[in-house]
Amino acid sequence: MSADRSALRRAIERGERDGGAIEFKERLTREVHLADGRMESLVAQLRHRVLSGDGEATYVLGVTDDGGLAGVSPDAFSETMDVLSLLADEADAHIADVETWSAGSGSASHGAASSRTESGGGDTEGLVGLATLRDGGMFEADDDHLVVGTAGHVDHGKSTLVGTLVTGRADDGQGGTRGFLDVQPHEVERGLSADLSYAAYGFDDDGDEPIRMDNPHRKSDRARIVEEADRLVSFVDTVGHEPWLRTTIRGLVGQKLDYGLVVVAADDGPTKTTREHLGILLATELPTIVAITKADAVSDERLVAVERETESMLRDAGQTPLLVDRHGIDTAVAEVGDGVVPLLRTSAVTKEGVGSLDRLFETLPKRATPERAEFRMYVDRSYKVTGVGAVASGTVNSGTVEAGDELLLGPMADGSFREVEVRSIEMHYHRVDKATAGRIVGIALKGVDESEIERGMALVPRDSDPAPVREFEAEVMVLNHPTRIREGYEPVVHVETVSEAAVFEPEGGRLLPGDTGRTTVRFKFRPYLVEEGQRFVFREGSSKGVGTVTDTRPVADGPPSTDGER
Repeated sequence: MSADRSALRRAIERGERDGGAIEFKERLTREVHLADGRMESLVAQLRHRVLSGDGEATYVLGVTDDGGLAGVSPDAFSETMDVLSLLADEADAHIADVETWSAGSGSASHGAASSRTESGGGDTEGLVGLATLRDGGMFEADDDHLVVGTAGHVDHGKSTLVGTLVTGRADDGQGGTRGFLDVQPHEVERGLSADLSYAAYGFDDDGDEPIRMDNPHRKSDRARIVEEADRLVSFVDTVGHEPWLRTTIRGLVGQKLDYGLVVVAADDGPTKTTREHLGILLATELPTIVAITKADAVSDERLVAVERETESMLRDAGQTPLLVDRHGIDTAVAEVGDGVVPLLRTSAVTKEGVGSLDRLFETLPKRATPERAEFRMYVDRSYKVTGVGAVASGTVNSGTVEAGDELLLGPMADGSFREVEVRSIEMHYHRVDKATAGRIVGIALKGVDESEIERGMALVPRDSDPAPVREFEAEVMVLNHPTRIREGYEPVVHVETVSEAAVFEPEGGRLLPGDTGRTTVRFKFRPYLVEEGQRFVFREGSSKGVGTVTDTRPVADGPPSTDGER
């Protein structure tokens, strides 16, 4: 065995012992191992192994009773993991980590629910794996999880400020703490990760110091924050470069954010991009905070000038700036939103203002969840996970989802929905037993291949009756357009995680810059799950605007589209 397989080698060498914490299993099946009598015996065995290991046991999967590498197919390994999870739940334990290897190669995959792979067929030589089981049920997240979307011009210190917040470390003046928010290739390739946000930290009920990360790149450190914090604060970072505004819009519109955090660098001041990001946040009615960054890098006179320029920018957007240093945290918490934007000075180098942001995020109220009690999640990303299968990740829009739930995924290009089952759920590398509105999660799905999952699809309960929508009516406001918008205008529409080309047919035949009016919006290529009241952003070239869905036309009720299909 190679060095990559050392953990597997050590487990096999230690072997099964009557009083040990290691158990060998070639495969587990629902039909055989969950049958009456057999299940109770296996639950008792698992409980014994966990207690023998002082709260932790290791199951070696895909091996014979004498430790031979038999290997099982990816489908069989997936079923084995399902059965093992059910046994663990009955034994008041949970699967904390899984490592998988090809039975005939030296490469290993690691992760809290195995490894991510590219789309394609499984390994024909079969899989072997190590599952780490720990005492206690799966973690249940709190109901006070705050999700903050960050925005602002490139190099204005957005990521550096968040890096300092989540670690408590002062920046070195060169953006050193920004590195804590970078997505490393090995993190993307490992594990079932729902980590759409780049960072998280938290607070406990005792009101002491924030619970910060030692190393945000270490998934165990992120899981620790989730487990220890009574209030979790997640940051969804966005891209500051103008060419990637589409990605920024997806981050701000596609996630279920509670607040926006816009940064303005003291050495640069508000820019066109700053105003654009602020406009998107305000247009989607998201309560927003503005932080002037790099306060240490300029003179006091320059800092005051930028502060005044930022106040002017907010007033031009119809907002009332509230200086936190002057009016206090309590006032900022009470007034944020409804036309009021708290404004404060910060420095990642001196940590000026960091304490104030901590207090804000500790005390800001969670935004009200939608009235709809039914579960819904729009897919933002998808992965294929060895031994688990397809994973859809995104932010829970409403309701609650639990492992074992039967759902519908779609709509597909033809308007149909696929029946799927929830295998497991993870949040910030920590396995959870359920997820509620506002959670950023990864959901492992049974019944669909990863290649069939697309961004913009939705997950809803199987007993619901979702209607695919190709065309809807909307009230829109044109924020910026060089000329008038006429019938046939084709922008990209961003609604939830959907980013799709659409055709506008304005009422009266045209819309002028600054106008508010009604229009029919028709997706060019396929239907999506859209409902009345949803907010959206549209853009095409330099033109941009916002809108609200006022009425929908389910595919079955509307005329056939004349647009070409993909």
